[in-house]
Amino acid sequence: QVQLVESGGGPVQAGGSLRLSCKASGSTFNSRAIGWYRQAPGKQRELVDIIYSDQSTYYVDSVKGRFTISRDNSKSTVYLQMNSLKSEDTAVYYCHVRSSGQDYWGQGTQVTVAT
Repeated sequence: QVQLVESGGGPVQAGGSLRLSCKASGSTFNSRAIGWYRQAPGKQRELVDIIYSDQSTYYVDSVKGRFTISRDNSKSTVYLQMNSLKSEDTAVYYCHVRSSGQDYWGQGTQVTVAT
C-alpha cells in the first residue's frame, strides 16, 4: 500500500513561485518513478513531469525552463519547484506512483495563479 500526500499549493500572483511537496509512505518509493499531474477546471488530468529512480527527469514542453522536479529519498518526498507561474498553470496538482501494477494518487493540492 502506498499513500501520497501533497502540500504547498495556494494562491500566487502571475510571475511568482511555489514549491509543492509530495510525501510518500511505503518502502518502494526510492525505486519508483514519481510523476506530477495537474487538472484544470473542465479539463482532463495531464502529465506535468516525472522523476525516475536514477534522478533523470522528463518535462512537458509547457513547463520546461520554469518547473523543476526533485526528490529526497531519505525523506520519501518529491518536490515541484514552480517559477514564473502563469494563469494557465492554475489547477489541482497531484503526485502519482505506480507500484505492483496499481496506480496511486494523492488527494491533490490547489494552485491558483492570479493575473
